[in-house]
Amino acid sequence: MFRIYNHFISRTVILLISAEVCVLMFMVYLGAAIRFFDPVKLFPFSFSSLFPEAVTFTFVMIVSMSVMGLYQLDSRLDIKDTLFRLMPSMVLGFGVTTLIFYLLPDLYLGRGILGLVMFLALPGILLTRAAFLKWSSLGILESQAVVLGIGGKAKEFIEQAKNDPVRRGFKIVGFVPLPDEELHVPASAVLPKVDSLMSLVNRYGVREIIIAIQERRGGCFPIQDLLECKLNGIKVTDSAAFFERERGQIRVNSLYPSWLVFGGGFDQSLLRSGIKRIFDLAASGVLLAVTLPVMLITALCILFEDGAPVFYRQERVGKGGKTFMVLKFRSMRNDAEKSGKPQWAAADDPRVTRVGRIIRKLRIDELPQIFNVLNGDMSFVGPRPERPYFVNQLCMEVPYYNVRHSIKPGITGWAQVRYRYGASVDDAIEKLQYDLYYVKNHSLFLDVIILIDTVEVVVLGKGGR
Repeated sequence: MFRIYNHFISRTVILLISAEVCVLMFMVYLGAAIRFFDPVKLFPFSFSSLFPEAVTFTFVMIVSMSVMGLYQLDSRLDIKDTLFRLMPSMVLGFGVTTLIFYLLPDLYLGRGILGLVMFLALPGILLTRAAFLKWSSLGILESQAVVLGIGGKAKEFIEQAKNDPVRRGFKIVGFVPLPDEELHVPASAVLPKVDSLMSLVNRYGVREIIIAIQERRGGCFPIQDLLECKLNGIKVTDSAAFFERERGQIRVNSLYPSWLVFGGGFDQSLLRSGIKRIFDLAASGVLLAVTLPVMLITALCILFEDGAPVFYRQERVGKGGKTFMVLKFRSMRNDAEKSGKPQWAAADDPRVTRVGRIIRKLRIDELPQIFNVLNGDMSFVGPRPERPYFVNQLCMEVPYYNVRHSIKPGITGWAQVRYRYGASVDDAIEKLQYDLYYVKNHSLFLDVIILIDTVEVVVLGKGGR
């Protein structure tokens, strides 16, 4: 994993992006060479003459593929899924590139060259992906790790492997037992006893030891063995830090208050706040200008189907626990909560209108929250604001739930692009673990990544109800 502005990026993704940048750049020069083929002079142009056009095309294509989720780990399962997402990425990239060339004529490649480049780029990207898929299946890009512990915390690694079979760039070789520890992992996964941790590391070629022990006091914790491994270049990682790095979440059941207090992150500086506010205003202004026609059509559709009001105002909890009124397009019947008691939204909720079902799926119902951002109650990116009724319930049942209120809530967020729609306490716990990651590691870089992933969520209709 590489850490960029507190956010962890898989080295496999970095390598894949680097390889595809080279492929796309090369295809621009190859397309131009074919278009202006000269048997005397293979390349009838200089490298620098096409460089701005090649960079522009490559940048647009990488962003287009990111928007379609081609750099998410679950999009590398097979070539069929890659092709399914790559085709609309190519169409999107072609459209945006054409628009840029129209607005900036100095970058114009020519229709013939651009057509050839697009034709060549598709098999080039597919071949690159096939190579990475092959290397991934062979485990070439994986690093080896062992888990110290066989108890309840160690069991999480088994459960994660079942729920998330996609390779993450590492492989758990096995589990190292400690004295008097109850077995919670399969016996077949427990490594045989050895003289020391260092000898076990050397035997299996391990480069990392993950600590999954609840109680670290007393004589059973092998601090000297771990120190020896550390001094010999072996990485020793706490399970909380491991899940933060590999899963993009902070596990509530692996969390210690001291880890939050003494760990890095949680940047609330004046500079960060100022940059985030500027980003909020810029992103909200652009989104408002682009989606204003959609919002007007949505308002008319709601009026025709179910009458007024078009908007729905609801009390939510914001930064510091202060409440504000969030603004959304009304997607449920007027009598949706006639009992007076708030309810979780359910799958195929009968209270949702026909228009409401569509705008929820496409996340159009969230667009009026732009005005909450402009007003300063919300940020563009942040934890989703929840209703006071549910906040009070979750604060009693979920540890550290109030930590998410240390920053402004957002229209979209890390939990929204990483997890499905939440409709229960268990879902709230899962989403909280992503929210904690964002609160700890938020930056302009992570905000941009979340915005790109949000486009994928909207386009592919993920998580809407």
